[in-house]
Amino acid sequence: MINRVILTGRLTKDPELRYTPSGVAVVKFTLAVNRPFTNQRGEREADFISCIAWRKTAENVANYLAKGSVAGVDGRLQTRSYEAQDGRRVYVTEVVAESVRFLGSNRSNQSGSHDEPYGEPYPFGPSGYNDDPFKNAGQPVDFSYDDLPF
Repeated sequence: MINRVILTGRLTKDPELRYTPSGVAVVKFTLAVNRPFTNQRGEREADFISCIAWRKTAENVANYLAKGSVAGVDGRLQTRSYEAQDGRRVYVTEVVAESVRFLGSNRSNQSGSHDEPYGEPYPFGPSGYNDDPFKNAGQPVDFSYDDLPF
């Protein structure tokens, strides 16, 4: 059986870190994930997906992500239920995150410009920070036919 979920989205609010009575860290957060199509009015809709993470992953999410941060989540889908205070049965479906990638932040571009949706482009290029491989777009490319793999 396969139960695998991979998501990329933005956090809708700051993560909520808690600890179990035995001291295990657990964090809850919600990702807004865009749907791949638009509705009849031409607007893009999103799904709001509940996620949890445990232990060191939970602490890292709480320490390094905030509302608006872009994150990639790899995990599994889980359903559980509990009895609410009013006596009714509540069912919860959530993604248990086994790994979380920090893909960007709403705070990464402090200049106030929001042109780049996922933070600064190309943050770790081959020759250092912010090396844009397309900075000479439209210019002739110098190469040798010996460099081609075919």
